[in-house]
Amino acid sequence: MTHLPHLRLENTDQSLRYVYAGQARGGEFTLPPRDRVPHARRLRNEIEQAEGEARRIRQAQGAEAEGAGEILAIRSDENFELKLDSIERRRSGIELVSVGRQDNVTVANVFVPRGKYVILLHIIEAYENQTTEKGAPKNQKLVESIASIRLAAVRDLWQDKTSLFPAIDETIWWEAWLRATSGDAAAVHERFRNAAARLNIRVSPEYVAFPERVVTHAFGNLEQFSASLDLLGLFAELRKAKELASDYVELGPREQREVIEELLGRLQGPHANAPVVCILDTGVNRTHPLLAPCLAEPDTQTVKAEWGTADDYRQHGTGMAGTALYGSLAEVFAGNGPVSVRHCLESVKVLPPPPAFNDEKDYGPFTAQAVALAEIQAPNRKRALCMAVTADDRDLGMPSLWSAAIDQICSGALDNGQRLMFISAGNVRTIMEAGYIYHRSNAEHGIEDPGQSWNALTVGAFTEMVRIDDPAFYGWRPIAPSGDINPTSRTSLCWPEENKKGWPLKPDIVLEGGNYSERGAERSNCPDLSLLTTVLPQHGGRLLEITFDTSPATAAGARLAAQLWSHYPNLWPETVRGLIVHSAEWTDAMVRRYPAVSKAAIQNRIRCYGYGVPDLDRATWSVENAATLIFEGEIQPYRRDEGVIGSNEMHLHTLPWPVQTLQQLGETDVTMRVTLSYFIEPSPGRIGWGSKHRYQSHGLRFDVNRPEENAVAFRQRLSRAEWEGDEAPDNTAETRDWTVGDQGRRHGSIHSDWWTGTASQLASSNLIAVYPVTGWWRERPHLNKWERRARYSLIVTIETPDVAVDLYTPIVNQATIRTEIEAE
Repeated sequence: MTHLPHLRLENTDQSLRYVYAGQARGGEFTLPPRDRVPHARRLRNEIEQAEGEARRIRQAQGAEAEGAGEILAIRSDENFELKLDSIERRRSGIELVSVGRQDNVTVANVFVPRGKYVILLHIIEAYENQTTEKGAPKNQKLVESIASIRLAAVRDLWQDKTSLFPAIDETIWWEAWLRATSGDAAAVHERFRNAAARLNIRVSPEYVAFPERVVTHAFGNLEQFSASLDLLGLFAELRKAKELASDYVELGPREQREVIEELLGRLQGPHANAPVVCILDTGVNRTHPLLAPCLAEPDTQTVKAEWGTADDYRQHGTGMAGTALYGSLAEVFAGNGPVSVRHCLESVKVLPPPPAFNDEKDYGPFTAQAVALAEIQAPNRKRALCMAVTADDRDLGMPSLWSAAIDQICSGALDNGQRLMFISAGNVRTIMEAGYIYHRSNAEHGIEDPGQSWNALTVGAFTEMVRIDDPAFYGWRPIAPSGDINPTSRTSLCWPEENKKGWPLKPDIVLEGGNYSERGAERSNCPDLSLLTTVLPQHGGRLLEITFDTSPATAAGARLAAQLWSHYPNLWPETVRGLIVHSAEWTDAMVRRYPAVSKAAIQNRIRCYGYGVPDLDRATWSVENAATLIFEGEIQPYRRDEGVIGSNEMHLHTLPWPVQTLQQLGETDVTMRVTLSYFIEPSPGRIGWGSKHRYQSHGLRFDVNRPEENAVAFRQRLSRAEWEGDEAPDNTAETRDWTVGDQGRRHGSIHSDWWTGTASQLASSNLIAVYPVTGWWRERPHLNKWERRARYSLIVTIETPDVAVDLYTPIVNQATIRTEIEAE
């Protein structure tokens, strides 16, 4: 088969008015039983008591005139919810700042400005005395969902694990999420620093800004944080700052300098404008002979000048560099032909040399600074950011400061510069302990922060390394079977059910991470089951070291992106991300582990292995019997119509199918795969993530017309704006068995699915719609982002197993196609 460039779709995005055609889903909001008048009077008394208590505290602190307002903790009854959408009164400055759960009770923290308690009293009085046209008490759902109201304490603002909440005299680094509804981020941060200084609380000079939030770190104890209503009034939520996981292992080198010199004689280096893998890690020792040709000195940088740019004794960054540049060095050494490297390296040191550590826990800001340093040095490069440094897994898939900062960096929300980042899923560090059980332990240990990021590609590890020849390991056997998960790679199988609905499926992909060996109760890193990479000259001048787990897998993922960009330098980051996922397939071992007996089993397979192992050839090339088409474009998801913000448009793509060829193939099997990739702008404050406070700025979905469903019926099935009357038209029945399924693919911001049917079925399935679902751009109109346009990449492949069939050529001959041009 011939390697053929992918095809670019042009002018296929017909814009149509979009109005959701289905009925809103969701059960009736359940209220606890209430006696109307006594309930109203009790809540009114609690509001008045809270206002009076705040006044007394301020008078005692000598700060009566300074306070802008207080935060109230509004609680539900046990096992009931609050009607959160009705709590805010933004025109009056009443703001819902965060929502948490304490012992099955929902706690909403609401900022109330001075003088505005009367607004809350009016809401309660209207409930007590007024009735709607339907005969219900006014404000019934809001008021009856409330069990109690009081001044908030530090504990109410806590959004981390209960077990991590500090004792009264315990001094810790806090992750402080500050309210930022007015004023720029720097002013908000400075106001907090001034208030904290009066209480001897140390505040980091670093911060990250999100819509309506500024996040920084502060060092103090519970007593200090509780000492001032002014300070509490600045917070939206509090968490414990993250600790990094140190899992770097020193192992002995295996190869000699002579092997490296032989390889250098075969090396063909990259051109001047080649794409790069930018490694955010412990630094890289660029003097290594295998790295120096592709890592210029100006491209080795550091977040803090006193750290230097070189790697330390852990050698993690230098090991990542070897894999990111060459892949498996053992395989490269085994060859005898030219070695062509089409990309370069960059390094930004984000971790200080031991024994120092980032005591201010500013990993989000440091990540942003590292990216900025690389881009200032070389602003026009195509860059795959690579970070195999993780914290713990306590977020259970929910956004953290670090993951949200990465989502913001990738989205280009601050500077319109979209970026592609690769993050490791993290490693199970109990593998040498007695309680470790292969695969069960993988399932019980969740993806580590910041791997839950929506926009980054999270990389887990699998392995095909099962051969042990080393005489020192006679009698040992590999732990993982060929094609299954690496023994330490983490998954999202353990995430709670409520954290799985709509949130990303992680990891996204898996790549080779080596294996472990065992003999009875003993376990070990066997060199035969590990990958070979670069290391600082040490131990007698040796330059090579073994590596394993999710770190080399992550470096290999970033290498894939750089290799793709070396062929298609004009592709968007969203497209490169999409192509990598689009090319991924599950191994036989993965399918056996989770047989496709149900869509739930497929979901578990994705939560363990992502979409499988990506293939560089499939990601880079089409062939005659497997044609890949790419569309890159923009859509405006929302619009204002008569003062109401709603959905705006959907894009209808007519695909240039080789209809005659497909009809001639008749009952021959063909597979159609569709991947939709886009970046969201995050809004990470934990405010319930309901209709108003979603994490994602917007969402997109795709649908493909069903066999025998014409264009009119397809448009009407998706958009009410296409209806000719008020009644829904009859829908064509779905006869295709999509692998992931319509519900299963609605996670995160990359959606990939495929089906196999007959060629004649595919011939009439030539329409793809991309349409919006809701996000905070729509639901929070006061932020004025509802007019924004959103980029997306749509990737479609049709493939038949018959290599004699040419699907590619008849597609090329149609007017909507432009062939991609390979870079020199």
